[in-house]
Amino acid sequence: MTTTPPSAFHLARRAARMNPSVIREILKVTEKPGILSMAGGLPSSDTFPVEEIKAACDRVLTQNPREALQYAASEGFAPLREWVAARVASLGMSVSPDQVLVTSGSQQGLDLVGKILCDAGAPVAVETPTYLGALQAFTPFEPNFVSLESDEQGVSPAALARLPHDAPGTRFAYLLPNYQNPTGRVMSAQRRIDAMEAARTAGVPVIEDNPYGDLWYDEPPLPSLSSLWPEGSVYLGSFSKVLTPGFRLGFLIAPQSLYPKLLQAKQAADLHTPGFNQRVVYEVIRNGFLDEHVPKIRALYKANRDAMAEALKQHLPAGCEYQTPKGGMFFWIRLPEGLDAMDLLPRAVDAGIAFVPGAAFYAQAPDPRALRLSFVTLTPPQIHEGVAILGRVLREALDGATEHAP
Repeated sequence: MTTTPPSAFHLARRAARMNPSVIREILKVTEKPGILSMAGGLPSSDTFPVEEIKAACDRVLTQNPREALQYAASEGFAPLREWVAARVASLGMSVSPDQVLVTSGSQQGLDLVGKILCDAGAPVAVETPTYLGALQAFTPFEPNFVSLESDEQGVSPAALARLPHDAPGTRFAYLLPNYQNPTGRVMSAQRRIDAMEAARTAGVPVIEDNPYGDLWYDEPPLPSLSSLWPEGSVYLGSFSKVLTPGFRLGFLIAPQSLYPKLLQAKQAADLHTPGFNQRVVYEVIRNGFLDEHVPKIRALYKANRDAMAEALKQHLPAGCEYQTPKGGMFFWIRLPEGLDAMDLLPRAVDAGIAFVPGAAFYAQAPDPRALRLSFVTLTPPQIHEGVAILGRVLREALDGATEHAP
């Protein structure tokens, strides 16, 4: 028997609040042979523009090798920042490149926001449920999470309006208006207006996270939340879902009043996002490549979404609740009363599938009956097979619950 030797290190209080990602732990299980994984929010590797990236790498290393391999500006590669500033105009935003900070994935943007805006015990408002990665990014800074009432259209404007009374001094509200992770819901035009007006009146800034905005299947995205209150918003974007996550390239857009502190936090964290990665991505996208590439991703994912919608309709037992998402990567399902998604996960894995239990996406009062399914990495036949297995697991659990009922 071996024991862990005592540590000479005294951990910071914030370290005790850090926990492994439930999703990352589940992804380890999905590496077992034969598992059909509907767990991870990974983009399909079939969408990665390998040849275009190869050619861009060659151009960068031929034309500007020394600059690409040297330390670079903390703000990011200037042409890429200019491209971002021009791109978000389609979302109703009017920003200067000087407001764009290139980050190592949008996850780093969350970390930087937490560093400069969170204090121990200060309220931070989040949707119900919300993105697990954001909870993990903010938690080490010891905020007091406030769960905002939410429905199929997203956050409740009334809940935002009550924040000065319910949670005085709320530092910000973290919102995902487009095809939210985990629920897949999208905020309507009127809900966006009402929510941002409530936030502005309450004096609560908004952190808008938009990694899935380009993945729309039925209608193009609405104006961003940040366009409705620019001076009170930080916008987070990413290249992970439209190019490749392996470059870890994202960006944030912040008001000039906040930008310098975010930049200082970035400098302290990693000096700058890899300049080579930035230059390669810019080479790929600068001549309109995304306008041709992203519609192909949408077509592939839409076919998968439709396959999952049909499979769920065919195989799930009565009592399951869900809505077909209009974009993004996920279905959010609420199981019949008496079932617990976390308890069912080992049975599902033994049967050959994996999903993410929904409880991890709640800041408070987790819902044990919720689970998330991703539809983008499997083929339609695999989706039908996986959902059929899930349906059998659920029926067996319901039958067992009935047998043991008093």
